[in-house]
Formats: sequence, structure tokens, C-alpha cells
Amino acid sequence: MSKGLYHLHRRKRIHVKHEKFPHPNKWIRWLDHLVLSLAILGPMFDVPQLYQIYSTKSAAGVSFYTWFLFAFFAIPWMIYGIVHKEKPIVISYALWILIDSAIVIGVLMYS
Repeated sequence: MSKGLYHLHRRKRIHVKHEKFPHPNKWIRWLDHLVLSLAILGPMFDVPQLYQIYSTKSAAGVSFYTWFLFAFFAIPWMIYGIVHKEKPIVISYALWILIDSAIVIGVLMYS
């Protein structure tokens, strides 16, 4: 299930059944913690690209438009997370925006 559809489905579940937070089920609590960890870990996969650009002072082979669009399309997701108070979404997409923007700046500086 895609990220967007999952959260719409989750919102319906919460408003109908009034889930408790933290959830009484250990499995769901564990899953909540896992998702929060992945929200922080996921954007870190861009750090090697960021390191390569700034350490070599070269952005050869790195597309400005691709990284700009990654950062640009993360903005609505972060706003969505803020509006719906979804901590993993806010953390993840704030980190994506920060790292992707740093890559875009590096591409502009070193290409």
C-alpha cells in the first residue's frame, strides 16, 4: 500500500475506533518505533552522495533537476505530516528536504 493511501486508511481507523496511543498491543507499539527509526534512517542514505559532492568539490554526474525535484516534492509530504500530526512523516521529510537541498546547493556550487 502506498504511503499516502496508508495514512488515509489510518485516519479512518482512528476516527472510527478511537485507537489508544501508545497502542496496547506490543506488536503495534514495536511497529510504531520501527517506523520512527526508519524515518530517521531513510534520509541518511543520501549522505554518501552529499559527502562525495563536498569532499571532491565536484558534482559531475549528479543531476540538479532530480535532486531539486526530490526536495520540492518532499515539501507537501512534510506539510501533510504537520497537519495530521504524524511524527514519522514530519521527521523523515524534514530530513529529506534538508539533505536534498544541501545536495542541490552542492550541485550549483561545484558544477
